[in-house]
Amino acid sequence: QVQLVESGGGLVQAGGSLRLSCAASGSTFSTYPMGWFRQAAGKERDFVAGMSWTGTSIYYADSVKGRFTISRDTAKNTVYLQMNSLKPADTAVYYCAVGRQFSGAVTTAVGASYWGQGTQVTVSS
Repeated sequence: QVQLVESGGGLVQAGGSLRLSCAASGSTFSTYPMGWFRQAAGKERDFVAGMSWTGTSIYYADSVKGRFTISRDTAKNTVYLQMNSLKPADTAVYYCAVGRQFSGAVTTAVGASYWGQGTQVTVSS
């Protein structure tokens, strides 16, 4: 059974940084695209960052470009989201997602096959 476990969320002041981690188990995800989404209270789940299974194609939401960086360690079956220059508008529950094998980056929620349980990120002003 596939499991995705996020960690690294928390409370941070505006301008600060956090690094989220998503550890995958139950399969080898080196041939699967992985990505990050977020959902603020009362809003839909939005795309944040995505990476193709080869790691050569990377996409970001306009709202996080230049501030967030997605990366992966295939040996550890883990994907990361480095978040810098955080803003109160970044406050949300962050979810990692895994797409279909050998497909492009996960950039829409419907493209995800598996989801993690989410980790809360709160940015205070």
